[in-house]
Amino acid sequence: MKVPFMDLKALHESISDEIQAAIKSVVESCAFAGGPFVETFERQFSAFCQCDYAVGVGSGTEALWMALLALGVGEGDEVITVPNTFIATAEAISFCGAKPVFVDIDEHSYTINPELIERAITPRTKAIIPVHIFGQMADMDAIMAIAKKYGLFVVEDACQAHGAEYKQRHAGSIGDAGCFSFYPGKNLGAFGEAGAVITNNPDLAQKIRVLRDHGQHQKNDHGVVGWNGRMDGLQGAVLSVKLKYLTGWNQARRDNASHYNSFLSDIKEVKVPGSRVHNKHVYHIYSVRVSNRTEFMAALANKDISCGIHYPNPVHRQKAYMELGCAQGSYPVAERCANEFVSLPMCPKLSVEQIEYVSQQIRQAL
Repeated sequence: MKVPFMDLKALHESISDEIQAAIKSVVESCAFAGGPFVETFERQFSAFCQCDYAVGVGSGTEALWMALLALGVGEGDEVITVPNTFIATAEAISFCGAKPVFVDIDEHSYTINPELIERAITPRTKAIIPVHIFGQMADMDAIMAIAKKYGLFVVEDACQAHGAEYKQRHAGSIGDAGCFSFYPGKNLGAFGEAGAVITNNPDLAQKIRVLRDHGQHQKNDHGVVGWNGRMDGLQGAVLSVKLKYLTGWNQARRDNASHYNSFLSDIKEVKVPGSRVHNKHVYHIYSVRVSNRTEFMAALANKDISCGIHYPNPVHRQKAYMELGCAQGSYPVAERCANEFVSLPMCPKLSVEQIEYVSQQIRQAL
C-alpha cells in the first residue's frame, strides 16, 4: 500500500467545482492583487478566529515580520522565541533589525517552556513569539502573565495552528497579534503563498494594511517605508472556499491522530505526541519520536510510506544564526527532539486502513 505524506490532490478533488468557480470569478473580475476577494476572506477568517480584524499578506513570514514592525520592534531590540521552529520565525525578527533570543521547550507539548522565559528577559526584550508547533497552542495564560509583568508584546506564531484552541480561545486571538501561513500544505492552504495577521487592535491592523501596500495610507500617499506584501485575489477566493471545510478537516485530523495513538501507544520505542487537556490540537503534523530515525524512516520508505522531519536542525544550529554563539547543548530538549522527530503521514483524507498499515509497518520496522 502506498501512503503519501500528504494527499492534497484528494483533498482538492472533493471541492473542485467550488474552487474552479471561485477562480473563474476572480479571472472575470480581474481583481488579482488585493481587492474584494481578499477583503471577503479577511472578514470570514477574523470571524472564524473570533477576532476583530484580519489582514491578508503574501506569506506567513510577512505576517510575522509586519506584525513585529507594526508593534515597533526594531534595531537593538530582542524577541524571545523557540529554536524548534521553521526559520521564518527567526527571520522575521532579524529583518526588523532585532535579535532572536531562544528559550527551550516543554518536552510534552514541544511549545515554549514558560518557566524559562523570565531568565531570558533583558532590558532590550520587546516581545515574545510563542510558536504553536505542529497544531498545538502554547501555554498562553503563563505567557501573557509574563508579558504583562514586563510590558512585552506577544505575537502568536500560529502558522501551523489554524483552528487550534487554548481554553476555547482560537489560536492567534490571545496575544497582541496572531500570524498565519496559508502555504499549500497547511491545514488551511492556498494555491500558492499567502498569510494573514489577526488582531483585536484597530490601530495595529491599520498599520499592517499600510505596511503591506508600500506604506500607502491612500493611493500615492506614502507615509512610511512599506513593502509589497498584499495577498493575491486568487488566493483570497480559494481560501474562502476552503475555510468552510476547515473545521471538518481539522476534526478528521484529530480522528486520525486518535487512530494513530491507539495503534502505536503500546510500542515503547515510539513516543506519540502529547496534547494538553485544555488544548484542542489540530495536528498539522503528527510527529512521533524514535531513537533510530534513519533506519526507521528507511524501513518505512521501503514499504511506500512517505514521512518527513520537522525540523532536523534547530534554528540556533543553522549556519545563518551561528553568529548568536549558541553552542550545541544550549537547548537540550529542543535538540533532543530534533534528533528524534519523525512526521508520519497526516491528511484529512487519510483512511483508517492507511493508518493501520503505517502502524503495522512501524511494528515490523522496530
